Order: sequence, then structure tokens, then C-alpha cells
Amino acid sequence: MSNEPGDGIQLEYGLDEKPPLSKSVLLGLQHVAVMIVPATAVAYIVAGGVGLSGADTAYIVQMVLLFSGLATIVQAYTVGPVGAKLPIVMGTSFTFLGAMTTIGADFGMAAVFGAILVTGFTVEGLIGWQFNRIKPFFPPLVTGLVVVIIGLYLIPTGMDYAAGGTAAQEAGEFGALHHIGLAALVLAIAVGLNMLTRGITRLLSILVAITVGYVAAVAVDLVDFSPIGAAAWIAVPSPIRFGFEFEPIAILVFAFLFLVSAMETVGDMSGVTAAEGRNPDTREFRGALFTDGLLSSLGSVFATFPVTSFSQNVGIITFTGVMSRHVVGISGVILAVLGLSPKIGAIVTTIPSAVFGGATLLMVGMVAASGFRLIVLHTELDRRNMVIVAVSLGLGLGIATTPEAISGLPNAAQTFFGQPVILTALSALILNTFVPGEQSPLFDAAAAEDGAGPDPEPATPSSGSD
Repeated sequence: MSNEPGDGIQLEYGLDEKPPLSKSVLLGLQHVAVMIVPATAVAYIVAGGVGLSGADTAYIVQMVLLFSGLATIVQAYTVGPVGAKLPIVMGTSFTFLGAMTTIGADFGMAAVFGAILVTGFTVEGLIGWQFNRIKPFFPPLVTGLVVVIIGLYLIPTGMDYAAGGTAAQEAGEFGALHHIGLAALVLAIAVGLNMLTRGITRLLSILVAITVGYVAAVAVDLVDFSPIGAAAWIAVPSPIRFGFEFEPIAILVFAFLFLVSAMETVGDMSGVTAAEGRNPDTREFRGALFTDGLLSSLGSVFATFPVTSFSQNVGIITFTGVMSRHVVGISGVILAVLGLSPKIGAIVTTIPSAVFGGATLLMVGMVAASGFRLIVLHTELDRRNMVIVAVSLGLGLGIATTPEAISGLPNAAQTFFGQPVILTALSALILNTFVPGEQSPLFDAAAAEDGAGPDPEPATPSSGSD
């Protein structure tokens, strides 16, 4: 399937198309390969910061994989009103990392999981339920800017992986030539195969690049196989492993962060549907947000961290032209199986950070590019809209690069305004709403009413919304 010119990118497989099973499995593995290390890294970092035992750490990693898989399956196929029927890969976001580490160290993990239980579906469920009313406030200009900032502020994370990640920092090898060389190898192979080849080789360019990078890492003795031997073959989830406590401060912080998560999901969904040259519809928005909130709250019962859409995988869709939700559904099945078998998951997590760094840099760059594309397709870049873009990205990137700039604010305000996504989104939302323009929900509506007379055409320019 391919789109009409100007409607979106050339798609090899559309939303409801099913590639052959063998190809679908490989494409699904490619999605898993890109997200599994960053998703599980959150669990490892929080566990280390809080001081959890090896057994507790392994269990949380297992649950992160299991619920990432379940949430991905629900997004692809839906359960009642829950799920978007879109190719959205779910995982644990770095958005929650700082709060989980701090609250876990100060109040214990029971307070972390208690806050997730209360705020997950309460915040995102409410947003999803009422999204039809707030949808006019999120036109392509706003959602496109959210997609752009998600990609841009993740670029330092990709560079961190490319330089060797946390393990390299601890070993004093951060930025060493062998790490940079591995990342460059993966990046060069992925770009080369995607740009210069056709067919299955192009579609699996990222997976091939990661595989080659992994083999090269083994050859130069950069892979530690010890986690494989230490992991069990099968582990069964156990509910309320850490208990629940309900600390008001923790609940307030997580309520803010789930608002950030909702905005990220709205942006990621827009990045996905941009491949078809459109914005998500109300049902898709509502179903995706319900999945974020419900699966996060349910997962807290089994000691997993919040699940949300994974931006890196949005880039895969744009990069490969494979939008099939059935491929992503297979990714969810793979993740769920990995979550039930820690030994299999341990094999994947032996891949060095530098190998993923090359792929991550490419993916987050594609996310930012898809956001720019969404804006350009549906927004006239006149003076008004250029100012909104400038202010929103300026504030978002400013806080991402200089978070200490708001160190004088109260702690709760630092947590809220210290998030690049939420600062960009709020700036774009406020300016777009209150400055007259065709995408403003206030002034666009007024223009439509004024144009209800004999010649309505000039009075209501297209806002680009479906």
C-alpha cells in the first residue's frame, strides 16, 4: 500500500495490512531490539539508586518487559475502549526515572507503586475520557511541536549510549574509541541499507545494523555473558511484592508526570499517523491514553513502572515505511514472552549500550523530523506560527540543556516545569489558544461563525485536522 502524493510517506505496509509471518516476526524483533535496553535501563537505574537487591531488580525488569508487551498488544488490537488500534510500542519512560529514584529512596518503593496506582488511570483516564472536548486545543501545530521536542531532547540520550552509557562512565571509558566506533558502525549500516537497498534488506536495516554491531562487540570482547547464566528460565509475577503506601507528595509528583506522559503519547501518536499525513482521531487518542493509564495502574500491583508510548519506535515506522499494527502486535507478544522468561531477556540485555546508541540517534532524529513534517503539512508558517514554534522549542530545549535555570522555584514547580515536553507543550498550547489564528480553538471558531453568510469559503481556512 502507498499513500497519495502529499498525504504521507510512501508506506510499504499500511495500518491494517499484514506482512508475511516470517517478515512480520523479523520486523517485530526490530522494534523490540530498539526499545528493550532503554526500557529496562530505567528499572536498573532506579533499583541501583534505591538500593534494591539483585533478586528485586531482576523481578522489576521482568515485569517491565511483561507489561510493556501487554500494553503494546492492547494498543494494536484494543480491549473495549482501551487501545488505539495503532502501531504504538509501549515501555517504561525516562520521564519517571528521577521521581521514582528520589521517592523510592526517601519513602520506599511502596510509596512509588502507591502513587502510580492512584494517579495512572485517574490522570490519563480523565484526559482520555474528556479528550473530545480538549481535542480542538491540540491541532497539528501543537502536537507537531510535542513530537519535535520528544525527538530533540532524546538526542543526548542517544549520544550517551553511543559513548558507552552508564557502564562506560563507571569504568572510566566513556567516549572511548571502541564505543564510538561501534555506534558509528551501526549508524552507517542502518543508513546505508535504508538508502541504498530495497525490499526486506531495507525494511530490516535497523535490526541488521544492531546484529552486526553486536557481533563486532563480541569479537572485541565487549559483551558480558554472565547475566545469562544468573537468570532463571521462568519467573511468575507476584502481586503486591513491595506493598502500597500513599504519600501526598509522591502522588502530586506522579500526577504531574502522568500529565507529561499523556502529552508524550499524544505527540507520539501524531508522529505515527503523520506517516499517513493525518492527525489521530478522537477514538485513537482516547484509547491510547486509556491504555497508558490503566496498564500503568494495573502494572503497579505487580511492581512495574509506568508504561507509555516509546518515541524511538515512532522513528522506525517513518524510517522503514512499515506502519502495520500487526507487526507491532507481534512485538508485544515477544516482549511479554521475554517478561516471563528472564533468561531470554538477559540475552538481549547483553547488547552493549554503544550498539544501541547508533540506532537510537537515528530513531530520535527521525522522530523530530516527523514532527517537523506534521507541522509543515498542516500549518502555514506565517509570523504568528513561527513565533509559537520559536518560543515553544526555545523554552523546551532551554530547560533540557540548562535545568538549573529554575533551581530557585519550589521543588514541585521544578518537577513540573523541568520537563522539556511539558514546557514545550504548555507554551504551544497557551500561545495557540489565545493568539488569533486558524488553528486557535477560540478564534478559528469565531471565524467560522463570521463566515456563515453567503461567502463562507475565505472565512474558514483549513486547520489540517481530520
